[in-house]
Amino acid sequence: MTVLAMTENQATWWVTLAIGLVVALVVWGLLEALRRAVVQVDRDVSTLWAMGQRVAQNTQTTHLLGTTVARGTELVEEVELHRQAARSDA
Repeated sequence: MTVLAMTENQATWWVTLAIGLVVALVVWGLLEALRRAVVQVDRDVSTLWAMGQRVAQNTQTTHLLGTTVARGTELVEEVELHRQAARSDA
């Protein structure tokens, strides 16, 4: 049977390597969690941006509503005049 003897220096290096591996795995896990969070935020921001654009498209002509109301009122008045004229002719 062969016995492998390690010096104290070699044992320290193996412990250091093991600790480095654990640290590397923890860092990798944290970076992966951060990456997933960033992807989710990007997806949510893209959805929010699309919804904002739709709202902007739906409200881009609201400044014309005042004119529409005025023209509608004029139309109702004109129709009433035509109705009164039709009654007086009959």
